[in-house]
Amino acid sequence: MAHSAVAKNFRDGIITLTDATPVTPLVATAIYEDGDFKLDGLVQGLKEHANYEDRGVRLSTRKTKSAFPTFSFSAIMTDLADNTDKHIVNAALKTGAFSAGVSTTAAKGDVWTMDVVITIEGTNFSDEADHSITLEDCAFVAGVAEGDPNKLTISGTCYGAITMV
Repeated sequence: MAHSAVAKNFRDGIITLTDATPVTPLVATAIYEDGDFKLDGLVQGLKEHANYEDRGVRLSTRKTKSAFPTFSFSAIMTDLADNTDKHIVNAALKTGAFSAGVSTTAAKGDVWTMDVVITIEGTNFSDEADHSITLEDCAFVAGVAEGDPNKLTISGTCYGAITMV
């Protein structure tokens, strides 16, 4: 895909959280969000780097343990949670409509995980396609803050693959 001639901004993204329920996965779409999605800790091959030295002189740099990038975003609080609607806080905490959800890492442990996708509009700006970042197997932390307006925050760690297209 050729480089776009149009800068992307906070108005162009949509964030979704998806579980692993067979046939019809449960999906929560972030609404009234601020356009402040942030992804940190991306390194080549998702591996940490270690330097090995011989008497203080770098001998080599090697990939070592797995690296687990983190992400965050916020939204205006219009509702805190809901027992029937697919709300982002319920998705993050496996409550309400997500209480019977299926973790994307169900076979690997007891931590609730979902996939997170941010889709960034491109076709409306003459790009060949929309752009997306898919974070697989993410665990979450949710927060609430009073203010003008009140805010919901979702942050987390990605334990799976990351795909950018």
